[in-house]
Amino acid sequence: MNEMFCFQCEQTAGGIACTKSGVCGKNSGTAAIQDELTGALIAASRKGADLSDELLIEGLFATLTNVNFDDAALKALRDKVGQPYYNLYNVRDADEDTRSLKTLLLLGVRGIVAYAYHSQVLGYDISGIAAFIRKALSAIAEPDWGLTELLPLVMECGKVNLDALALLDKANTETFGTPEPTTVARTIEPGPFIVVSGHDLRDLKLLLEQTEGKGVNVYTHGEMLPAHGYPGLKKYAHLKGNFGTAWQNQQKEFAGVPGAFLFTTNCLMPPKPSYSDRVFTTSAVGYPGLTHIEDKNFAPLIAKALELGGYTEAQSGGTFTSGFGHSAILSNAEAIVAAVKSGAIKRFFLIGGCDGTKSERSYYTDFAKLTPADSVILTLGCGKYRLNDIDFGTVAGLPRLLDMGQCNDAYGAIKVALALAEAFSCGVNDLPLSLVISWYEQKAVSILLTLLHLGIKNILLGPTLPAFVSPNILNYLVENFGIAPVTTPEADLRKIAA
Repeated sequence: MNEMFCFQCEQTAGGIACTKSGVCGKNSGTAAIQDELTGALIAASRKGADLSDELLIEGLFATLTNVNFDDAALKALRDKVGQPYYNLYNVRDADEDTRSLKTLLLLGVRGIVAYAYHSQVLGYDISGIAAFIRKALSAIAEPDWGLTELLPLVMECGKVNLDALALLDKANTETFGTPEPTTVARTIEPGPFIVVSGHDLRDLKLLLEQTEGKGVNVYTHGEMLPAHGYPGLKKYAHLKGNFGTAWQNQQKEFAGVPGAFLFTTNCLMPPKPSYSDRVFTTSAVGYPGLTHIEDKNFAPLIAKALELGGYTEAQSGGTFTSGFGHSAILSNAEAIVAAVKSGAIKRFFLIGGCDGTKSERSYYTDFAKLTPADSVILTLGCGKYRLNDIDFGTVAGLPRLLDMGQCNDAYGAIKVALALAEAFSCGVNDLPLSLVISWYEQKAVSILLTLLHLGIKNILLGPTLPAFVSPNILNYLVENFGIAPVTTPEADLRKIAA
């Protein structure tokens, strides 16, 4: 009897579900169309319909949190699929454990498509990944499946997501070069400028090509910050620096800014009227009333930046350091191993993931500040903005805080952990490594499933646990993997130290 039912993100209303309108800003009508689109993709997969990988990936991507709020665009995708749609309330009305596992599977494959999409647009073969997505979507419609059938598929989702992350790592480095540590300015220079948000490096590259020599500077925002580490992108002199902080601050930080904004993937919040005239979308992103660039001809965006003119005086800021991908860290592997053996480095903390607006998320900043001086902090995802303006100093000749990149670069953190385990001839769970993860939306779900697939245990997850995980499934994760909710920084650090 609810107007809508959505519990796919961490900030879902009351920690249960959004039932009238989404905390993300989508209304119940948009939620219904997203359900219909998802149901059509499930029906097409179950039927074995002739559905292209591109439409499968783009359709599911459009249903992720903070991607597409445009009813017309969502209806167009739904109609392209052209199938009577499976009713998702069949899942929601199932017993709570079946609902929990089917939801984990659905949100897991939604996370996978966010990674597969970027590889696909760079020309890499995603057919194997798409085949699993079809299998998973078909399983969601199985009326009699329960724990025995669904749990192995949920774990396989983690394996396939690892494949998707590895492919994206290969696609990005082969296309844009291997990331290298880079100091990124936060100063906005005088003159016209464009701010690029989201995750899509290809869109940034195309925009840099089209703005070259036109007197328009380009800045990254949010999860695009790590783009500065790629040689194929940093070579453009008019890629100047980074604007603002994490995605959830955009409504405050964009107000009154005399520049144009481009959203390439998820992280769009409903724009305020004070700046909506200068926000553009592309790819799977959409919002009613905004200009959508379908053909990658960014001329209207460039024209708007020139019209606005930018600041007349520099807006000064500090700097970030990014680009500590797995290649950069592992190039220092011998020194790191020696530092651990000598006791100079006693522990590694991976503190990162998705960020959000809840005040409880100050936990991650407070936790990082309390980590001992003989530890290294690895971070990635937009959770980095909770940490990257703090000077943590150095340890064993390395910065204590190492920004490994986007959430899309989670494969890099996995590679570092596996390499360290190999160097010490032990398992990953035997390393002095603690994972303190913040989650927000579906990509974080797929990464969590990947960590479980790899057998990684004792993950601290927060700021709250997923509303779609039933008590029995949570007990399974606790008993088999030691997953625990975050409590207080002090108590959790004591537990880790013990």
